Amino acid sequence: MGMGDQIRKQLAAAALKRQLERVSGEAQAQLDGAAPQVGARTGALADASWDARARFEAMPLYQQVKLMKQMGETLRVESPFFRVHEGMAGATTTIGGREYINFANYNYLGLASEPSVMAAAQDAIGHYGTSVSASRMVAGERPVQRELERALAAFYETDDCVAFVSGHATNVTVIGALFGHGDLIVHDALAHNSIVQGAQLSGAKRLSFAHNDWRELDSLLARVRHEYRNVVVVLEGLYSMDGDYPELERFVEIRRRHGVFLMVDEAHSLGVLGESGRGIREHCGVPSDEVDLWMGTMSKTLAGCGGFIAGCQPLIDMLRHLAPGFLYSVGLAPALAAASLAALEHLRAEPERVQALKAGGHQFLREARAAGFDTGTSAGYAVVPVITRSSLKAAQWANALFDEGINVQPIFYPAVEERAARLRFFICSTHLPEQITHTIAALARIANR
Repeated sequence: MGMGDQIRKQLAAAALKRQLERVSGEAQAQLDGAAPQVGARTGALADASWDARARFEAMPLYQQVKLMKQMGETLRVESPFFRVHEGMAGATTTIGGREYINFANYNYLGLASEPSVMAAAQDAIGHYGTSVSASRMVAGERPVQRELERALAAFYETDDCVAFVSGHATNVTVIGALFGHGDLIVHDALAHNSIVQGAQLSGAKRLSFAHNDWRELDSLLARVRHEYRNVVVVLEGLYSMDGDYPELERFVEIRRRHGVFLMVDEAHSLGVLGESGRGIREHCGVPSDEVDLWMGTMSKTLAGCGGFIAGCQPLIDMLRHLAPGFLYSVGLAPALAAASLAALEHLRAEPERVQALKAGGHQFLREARAAGFDTGTSAGYAVVPVITRSSLKAAQWANALFDEGINVQPIFYPAVEERAARLRFFICSTHLPEQITHTIAALARIANR
């Protein structure tokens, strides 16, 4: 590509980016301006106005999708998303009949393809069928569902646990059910979408603090804690975009000092942090009862699907009887519950998987930094970003790696700010040292072109 072509592409990308930043506000303003006034218009004119408004194509969300597609077409960058995997995905995967080194999945301990885990799921299907088909409260439970919850409660050293059918829905429904008007929800500025959505839907006041900045949180609570009835602080055990973690012991001190609830989302830290994979509490040396709500997912380390909350008995009783995402949703499929229960048993019995994951993550971080890549604040536990600071570059690098037999996903604008565009590598315990070294070498060649 000539220098002139490169400059034109960069200018086109910048123009499309600015357009994408404006489109939501502008489209909504246009729709609001065109909205018919009830009682002011009648007949064909009113019908035409309503017809123009009731179109999905006119929604700001669709305008964003259209512009993202336009950006890819203008820059001649093939979309790296929605690729079809033709078998089990772990350290390697098969796409289009070709095997790739795979850094685009959360099968951190390789348990989703473990024969005994798959056998447990198959046995559950043979005994219970593929679905329980209704809410557990109104239609009854299956033993394996409660076995999983009791095992998770024991793992977290809590009174009880309740399992939901979706990790995202777990945060949304639990935060929304427990907190409302007159309460305050404070979360890390980089908290997962599910945490933000739950806070927004709850009706409670929502504030954020700078990423992992316990001092800012302390100062914030000193100013406003007295204005609210219940206050909950929500953190993540391992942040999936940056691969870093909070100083949990500092947040525990704040919990005590200000009299607030503390919720920790362990979606990416369960089975990853701690010598035996017990998560951030083991990594930071914090007793389990210093955190009020332990949230986690079964879709990553635990080789299934769904989410859970572990905590004291009053908490679990409230959620089991009144949380909409549990009460009005189908119960966890027996095959998924059985798979996650078997995976949890492997996690408890085989800490060497956790050590292999730690070694691979640290190797990737070490070699990426040695090659001159910006890995941000990653601590080298399962998640390592390579920050490109350019959406175009992130997409180009991802596609170039794919051509060389390496599958990794880019994260770019508008999912993150343009300056934070990146490739995001997820490392599994089953990745071989030579696969990691080969990947960094390939990335270095691509970056130097």
